[in-house]
Amino acid sequence: MSDSQQGSQPSNTTGTLLDRVKIVLVNTSDCRNIGSAARAMKTMGLSQLILVDPIEMPNGQAQAMAAGATDVLANAKVVSTLAEAIEDCGLVVGTSARSRTLPWPMLEPRGCGEKMIAEADEYPVALVFGRENSGLTNEELQLCHFHVQIPANPEYSSLNLAMAVQTLSYEVRTSYLLAHDQNYQERSTGNGNSIAKTKNEDDELYPVIEETERFYQHFEKALKATGFIVENHPGLVMTKLRRLFNRARPDVKEIKMMRGIFASMERSSKEKS
Repeated sequence: MSDSQQGSQPSNTTGTLLDRVKIVLVNTSDCRNIGSAARAMKTMGLSQLILVDPIEMPNGQAQAMAAGATDVLANAKVVSTLAEAIEDCGLVVGTSARSRTLPWPMLEPRGCGEKMIAEADEYPVALVFGRENSGLTNEELQLCHFHVQIPANPEYSSLNLAMAVQTLSYEVRTSYLLAHDQNYQERSTGNGNSIAKTKNEDDELYPVIEETERFYQHFEKALKATGFIVENHPGLVMTKLRRLFNRARPDVKEIKMMRGIFASMERSSKEKS
């Protein structure tokens, strides 16, 4: 690579936005797929690999498939649940290969990459990939703000895990390079601010998943207190409400306001009883 080519590429040491993008693999059954995914990540400058309850832990076969990305494999974090893997993330996008009974906010791969980089400046973000044979469960997908579907050939849309990781990691890197190039030009000319910022300075950030889950737990508790949700027959109320609030994406200040409303609902229900 020539010096001029090298100058147009941001180095990994300064690629802090890419360092804040997590690739989360859920319940992977074949460790070779983990190795291949690690290789796909490293070619795109990603390094944060999270393994959720893998059926087969990475071994020599995984290292062989990782080739020169054994460092990504060696530094992979293993956790028990998806909630644990994404608890500090402010944006979570889950991969889905099929239409769901209850549609969720969707992103195209290009839009997914753009959104990841746009929000990675504020907090860690995550791309979640499911099991090789069945993908993510409905419960796992409900933990995600958005779903992304790769528009493969409908006559043969089968992508293996590493292919899916490679495709979406490429979109993330493309968006990162575009953002880096535009920011560099803006700094050189003295015009504009970083396009990685998703909020004005006066606005609140989005809550991370840990805060969001506490919000939903409080919401459900308040609805049960009022009798809107029947304990033994909850139906799809909370699923539909999750979809509604994921579309709206309330910020931290709005979440606090809503929880104040829930607390008021609970107090009112206790007084009436």
